[in-house]
Amino acid sequence: MAPHRFRAAAAVLSGVLSGLALLLLVVATAGDVYAPVGNADPGPLTTYGFAVVRFAADAAGAGCCGALVFGAFVAAGRRGGALSADGYAAARLGAACAVCWLAAAVVAVPFSAAVAAGLPVTQLVRPDVLAATVDAAEEPKAWLCVVVAAAVATVLSWQAMAWRTTVAAAVTAAVGLLPLITAGHASNGAGHDLASNALFWHVPAASAWLGALVAFLAWSRRTPDPSALVLRRFHRLSAGCFVVVGVSGAVAGFVAVGPDGASGRYGLVLAGEIVLFLGAGAALARRRRARSPIRTALAELVLLGLATGGAAALTVLFPPSLANHPATVQETILGYGLDLPPTFARLALDWRPDLLFGPIALAAVLAYLLGVRRLRRRGDTWATGRTVAWLSGWAVVLVATSSGFGVYAPGTFSLHMITHMALNMFAPVLLVLGGPVTLALRALPAGAHGDVPGAREWVTSLLHAPVTRFFAHPAVAAVLFAGSFYALYFSSLFGEAMLYHWSHQLMKVHFLVTGYLFAWVAVGADRTPRRVPHLARLGMLFAVMPFHAFFGVILMSKQTVIANTYYHYLSLPWAGDLLADQRLGGGIAWASGEVPMLVMVVALLVRWSRDDERRARRSDRNGEGEFDAYNAMLAELAGRRR
Repeated sequence: MAPHRFRAAAAVLSGVLSGLALLLLVVATAGDVYAPVGNADPGPLTTYGFAVVRFAADAAGAGCCGALVFGAFVAAGRRGGALSADGYAAARLGAACAVCWLAAAVVAVPFSAAVAAGLPVTQLVRPDVLAATVDAAEEPKAWLCVVVAAAVATVLSWQAMAWRTTVAAAVTAAVGLLPLITAGHASNGAGHDLASNALFWHVPAASAWLGALVAFLAWSRRTPDPSALVLRRFHRLSAGCFVVVGVSGAVAGFVAVGPDGASGRYGLVLAGEIVLFLGAGAALARRRRARSPIRTALAELVLLGLATGGAAALTVLFPPSLANHPATVQETILGYGLDLPPTFARLALDWRPDLLFGPIALAAVLAYLLGVRRLRRRGDTWATGRTVAWLSGWAVVLVATSSGFGVYAPGTFSLHMITHMALNMFAPVLLVLGGPVTLALRALPAGAHGDVPGAREWVTSLLHAPVTRFFAHPAVAAVLFAGSFYALYFSSLFGEAMLYHWSHQLMKVHFLVTGYLFAWVAVGADRTPRRVPHLARLGMLFAVMPFHAFFGVILMSKQTVIANTYYHYLSLPWAGDLLADQRLGGGIAWASGEVPMLVMVVALLVRWSRDDERRARRSDRNGEGEFDAYNAMLAELAGRRR
């Protein structure tokens, strides 16, 4: 046990020091990295200090996220939602990493502000100067978001005794890894929509891989007899992260190097990252086949530590695509140009993949079809109409986000409203009619290892979690669904959200989630945590209808242009009268919203009728049983008299 403990500690230390050494070497030989972005050199203390702090934050954030994922989904849990000893140990490791992550993020705020202002960090010691500098730059604000996420993850992970708390901490940590993507080089220039979406997958997957590997080594140090279940789950997690990191990294790297290809120091570091990634993948494959995977895991950890340093170095260097191809205003805001007017052919054929919603849609369709196949192989039935509804719903999402409608939607308010209605009303109605939760509970295997919960128990636990019960309340779902229209479009939120790709994506996520939540409570095929009578659901639908109609009427009668500054920034020559287009969008919202609401009313009435028929048949069966029992009693009494 002691030699293994020493090897594990040496591997962690070697990975950290080698990654940090690689980062400092790149920074020392990179020359002036501030001139290309128009900043002054803040001095060596700020430059090297920020590099060290950034690396510490990246490594600690990865350790926090991966350890919590290991504790929640890899370590064998217990029935009833309590963590096992292995899960609790992984959560404590995640909590220790979260504390380090929080400290590094706090220190990174003044360093990032100093780099953005081109001043030595020693000049930002005064709170008023620091506040003004942070307010004027984007990256310090992103670090403040990381501070908040790290603080929440710290609190949750330190008190994690239950599975749900660990999952909440893991989700918080994963979300805390994303803000820096929105302020880095990937969020600028042509193609930044593709690069940002790819990194939204890349960073959490790479962090989960690295952090879970550290947690695995800590688990193997404590466990003399490794569990086959834990090994199998960990290998699946690592393999999945490897695939996601490879695909997303290829997309982000291709956008960063641009059409001219990799060159200079950036290309050299990127090539080194590819070599390290392939080496870690080879170690992963060998670890899956090895009888004693510890030694291979140690080498894998060192390679991933080096890769972490290289990834931090890429954030310092200026990408060739930005240096060689200055972006237009449209490319700066959207990531691509909209010089040509939308025609029917362009709306139907000009596809640009949305790398956030596209993979989610494909994964959801594949998982659903695999579940249906599992049911049919064991002789169970599943309604074809539900499958068609599920596939149709995700097809609507793909068309609204990746087709010409999704490409041109940021250009005019009317096209934006088409995608809004598709994501918020049409797709959710179809998706909830597919009954995905019911399919998951029927198709997923239960825990097959005694008292160890499996995927079915995880779904059941999340379905009955307090946060799910809160959002599944009819009043909450209705307010989120109807109130979002007014809060977004009749304030400055819409104009601000359209200026940044990440906020635009967050807005689309909000549309889809709130629409699904409302449709689930109203007409969903899956049972909700709260039993809502059919009459109450019908009343909820009729209560929401006027709010939606009023929203469309207000848009058609409004005399000022919503997000006027944003549309003037784009300055699309074919856009025409913005106010007339906005009124057209209001008409689209008013007219198109009636169709899915009518579908929901019809679906609810049909479900209500079927439930009444089932109750009547059940009552008849119970009545016949009681009648037969009564006759049997009379016959018995007659026999006694004779």
